[in-house]
Amino acid sequence: MVPRYSVLVVDPLEETREVLRTALEPRGVRILATDQPARGLALAREHAPDLIVLDVEHLQAAPATVADDFAAQSRRHATPLVLIGSARHRRGRVPAGEFVAKPYHYGPLIRKIEELLAQVPQPVAKAA
Repeated sequence: MVPRYSVLVVDPLEETREVLRTALEPRGVRILATDQPARGLALAREHAPDLIVLDVEHLQAAPATVADDFAAQSRRHATPLVLIGSARHRRGRVPAGEFVAKPYHYGPLIRKIEELLAQVPQPVAKAA
């Protein structure tokens, strides 16, 4: 299956990266994943994913700074950003519908990702 969308997952937990990969790749979503925020920003700039998932709960760097960097990248390319963390991490960085508070279950997170991807315009196929 040719991927229709791409999602960048920046999460320190390998389990989360693998669960999202396992759930979304069969649905036509290419997953780019890393546990390092700096690498995540580089991947976002290089690949321009359709959506970014960022967990700021366990970051070594200041979560607010990292979230702000990804929010700026998201605005620059009109890329939806799903921020995962405790309520104190949200503070105006993402719209209400794009914040997932911890603790969370994977099912609702996956549905949120799918809802946001469904709103991403698809490129128009060129006639042969």
